[in-house]
Amino acid sequence: MQKTRIFGFLLVLMVVVLAACSSDNKTATKDATDSNKTSDSEKTDVAATPSGKLVIYTGRDEEMVQKVIDQFNEKYPDIEVEFLTMGAQQILERLRGEKANPQADFWWGGTQSALTVGADEDLLQAWKPSFNDSIDAAYKDADGRWFGEMLLPEVIMINSDVLKKETGPQDWDDLLDPKWKDKILIRGVLASGTMRTIYSSMILRQGADSPEKGYDWLLKLDANTKEYTQDPNALYLKMTRQEGSVSLWNLQDILLKKYTTDYPFDYIYPKSGAPILVDGVGVVNNAKNLENAKLFTEFIFEKGMVTQLANDYYQIPTRSDIDKAAMPEWYKELDLKTFDIDWKLMTEKEAEWMEHWDNNIKGRGKK
Repeated sequence: MQKTRIFGFLLVLMVVVLAACSSDNKTATKDATDSNKTSDSEKTDVAATPSGKLVIYTGRDEEMVQKVIDQFNEKYPDIEVEFLTMGAQQILERLRGEKANPQADFWWGGTQSALTVGADEDLLQAWKPSFNDSIDAAYKDADGRWFGEMLLPEVIMINSDVLKKETGPQDWDDLLDPKWKDKILIRGVLASGTMRTIYSSMILRQGADSPEKGYDWLLKLDANTKEYTQDPNALYLKMTRQEGSVSLWNLQDILLKKYTTDYPFDYIYPKSGAPILVDGVGVVNNAKNLENAKLFTEFIFEKGMVTQLANDYYQIPTRSDIDKAAMPEWYKELDLKTFDIDWKLMTEKEAEWMEHWDNNIKGRGKK
C-alpha cells in the first residue's frame, strides 16, 4: 500500500512538471510571436516614412524649384533633396554620360523632343503613375517613360519700355524685316531645349519636305540678331538694358518676369500661331533613389500643386481634370493657337538641323 501511494505521488508530480513545461513553452511561443508582430509593425512604420536622398536635374526656375522642394520636404522631411539647374539639352547630355552609373534620379523640365530622345536611349524609367489617365496621349510617352507637366507656347518677347504689343513684331515673318536688325537677342540655341524647339519648328513651318527653306529663313533671322546670349539670365539682363528689344522665348518665363519682378517684359502671341512645347518630367532609369523620384513625380502632379503652380508660376497644366474655376484669370483668357508640327519628324531631325545651323548659319547672316 505504501509503495502504491509513493508511486501515485510521483505520477502526480510528473503531471504537474509536464504541465508547467507546456505552459512555459506556450508563453515562450507567445512572446516570440508578439516579438515578431512588433518587428513587422516597426518595418511597416519604416516603409511608411520615406527617407534617403533625391537628386534632381532641372531646367526650371531655381526659385520655383526650391519652393516646391520645401513643400515636398514638409510632407516628406526625411528625404534629402539636391538639385542642379541646367538647360534641357545639357541634362540630356549629362544623363547620357552617366548612363552606366546614374547620378540623378529625376529629370524635371525637358522638352518633348529631348525627353523622347532620352526615352529612346533607355535613359528613363517606364512606369504608370496615379495621374496617368488624366494626361492626354499627345502629352506623354506611350510607354510611361516621360510625362508632360505643362504646355509652353513659344512666343515673341519684347521690352515693354521700348515697344508695345501693337508696335512689336506681330508674327514670325515680321522678325525678318530689316527694321529689327540688331534689335533681336537670342538665348544660346544649342544648350537650350526651348530655342532648339523654336528653331526646329521654324524649319518645319517653311516646309517639311526639305529643310533648305527653313535654313534660309534662319539665315535671315541671324542677319537681324545682335547677339546669342550665354544663358537666360544674360538674355534678361541685356533686354533690360535695352541692348535689344525683341527676343523669342516661352510664355511662362515671360509672364513670370513681367508679374513677379521689375523686368520690363511683355509678349506678343504670333498671329499665325505658336509652337506649343510640351515640357515634362521623367524618372531616370536605374536611379539610385527610384522610389523617391516616383514620389516626387506624384507630388508635383497633385491637383493642389498643379493649381498652385498655375497661380504662382504661370504654368499651363497638361492634366485634363483640373477645375478651371481654381485657375488664374490669365489662363482663362488664353487662346492657345498653334500650327501643325510633325513632332516625330522634328525629334528625328532636330540634332541634324541644329548642327547645320551651328556650323553653317550662326553668325553668317550679316556677311
